Amino acid sequence: MSAHPAVPASMPATPLPSRRRLPALLAVGVSAALVASWFGAADPTTWLLETVWVMVGLPLAIALRHRFPLSGLLCGLLAAHALVLIVGGHYTYAEVPAGDWVRDWLGWDRNPYDRFGHLVQGFVPALLVRELLLRTSPLRGSRWLAPLTVCACLAFSAVFEMIEWLAAVTGGQAADAFLGTQGDVWDTQWDMFCALIGAVCALLLLSRVHDRSLIRLSRETSSNSAPSQRR
Repeated sequence: MSAHPAVPASMPATPLPSRRRLPALLAVGVSAALVASWFGAADPTTWLLETVWVMVGLPLAIALRHRFPLSGLLCGLLAAHALVLIVGGHYTYAEVPAGDWVRDWLGWDRNPYDRFGHLVQGFVPALLVRELLLRTSPLRGSRWLAPLTVCACLAFSAVFEMIEWLAAVTGGQAADAFLGTQGDVWDTQWDMFCALIGAVCALLLLSRVHDRSLIRLSRETSSNSAPSQRR
């Protein structure tokens, strides 16, 4: 799982300007979805609790876009994760219409959107953690890269469950929509298990794709720095 494997000479290069515009387009789309989700939200408090991650993460990514630009793959996945959070915040996770449709179609007892959200909570952060470790630590090519990535995702999931526990203690019945347990006493354990499965699947399915995306990012940053060095 090397961050920068040898680049094949025959690899086609997508025009750089189009890739440079991708993060900006994603940021605009996520921002528009966030604003739109506020109108008609099922529960304003739940909307705030679910989307605060987007409100913090998006400005942070924009502020660091020159100092620490993210790979195109990671940008796309983070935008998708943001949309999952925004939809859950708008409807509440237990009432998302798409989840109701899946529940009725499969004859399940609960809306599965909450489980899907926690699967994504492991899937996307796995690539984020992997990218951070590959670019800022000596773990490139190490056998410890994948296990530490999964452990970091589980730690994040555990912190999120503690936040939910704190919300339940302080919010009483008002926190029910945020918790989304839907009567399942094992909801916390299921949430962390889904995050675990998501993290493992991300590493198994996308590590090679992620490596190629990091190569493209390295090319872009090199091409951007070359003119300034010549000056």
